[in-house]
Amino acid sequence: MSDPVNLSRRHLLSGVSTLGGLTLLDLAGFSPASAAPMPRASYGNASSVSLGPIRQVDAGSLNIGYAESGPANGPVVILLHGWPHDIHSFVEVAPHLAGKGYRVIVPYLRGYGSTRIVTADTPRNGQQAVFAADVIALMDALKIKKAVLAGFDWGGRAANIVAAIWPERCRALVSASGYLIGSQQANRKPLPPQAELQAWFQYYFATERGAEGYAAYRDDFNRMVWQNASPRFNFDDATYRRTAQAFDNPDHVAIVIHNYRWRLSLAQGESQYDGLEKRLAQAPRISVPTITLEGDANGAPHQPPAAYARQFTGKYQHRDITGGIGHNLPQEAPKAFADAVLQVGNL
Repeated sequence: MSDPVNLSRRHLLSGVSTLGGLTLLDLAGFSPASAAPMPRASYGNASSVSLGPIRQVDAGSLNIGYAESGPANGPVVILLHGWPHDIHSFVEVAPHLAGKGYRVIVPYLRGYGSTRIVTADTPRNGQQAVFAADVIALMDALKIKKAVLAGFDWGGRAANIVAAIWPERCRALVSASGYLIGSQQANRKPLPPQAELQAWFQYYFATERGAEGYAAYRDDFNRMVWQNASPRFNFDDATYRRTAQAFDNPDHVAIVIHNYRWRLSLAQGESQYDGLEKRLAQAPRISVPTITLEGDANGAPHQPPAAYARQFTGKYQHRDITGGIGHNLPQEAPKAFADAVLQVGNL
């Protein structure tokens, strides 16, 4: 693992999200997986399946690393991972879609893998708006006018934002755990103790001890998150290690801490995104065709589907995915996720 990131206050501008991309307000509707953890079949374990070589492209303030597969002239789908995961959440989804004729783009988010912030003086920003801006910058760099966007957790939030704010760039949306756009204002309201307990890690990250602890123990920390958020995902060590390499990014710790502080207004975002954040704070509705998914064993905070269905005003469908499926839905249920991508345009 790389040396701990320099956690200067300049880089820790902001901060707090919740696992799964939900705000503290969202946690009020959270209930843990109903049954005790049970073994189930292993999906997404490290094998001969590969996303292929990683390409690099300059896009906005980033040099983004991404995998690409499928025909260059096919309809585009962009698959967006969350925290603490990486592009390998889609290791079985991507080849399935490519085999159906899609041009599949799977980027490392900022702070992961080979994606790099180009200049040293650029803030290591993790506020919600910046991830959506990164998606638009990537599409512009690759000359992609419109794409199906599909993701979960941080990536799902970015996809939600693009669909809401730039619907002309989003052909359709697939979002695990539904509507993920939040606001700092909503997060100011205290919640019942049980709901606050589920977000324990964001309070840890709000402290300097938490920032230093994540830098020192990110491998063990993120493995524990995998286990808690997907209690029935029978992943092996090789599978986790394959993804954990992405956390060695030199900006990973700073961006994670920033993300989980910004949500509680403990750090500021960049002023250039103030207007966008004001729009997002109004919970803009999403008009593009959408399928939302939820696993039956998601151990991360998440809303019930009825709480967000009204946010989708276009053609819309929700699917509950059974079989012990947790938070890392595309890796745990790749066929269900890929089928949603293939079918969302035909709702």
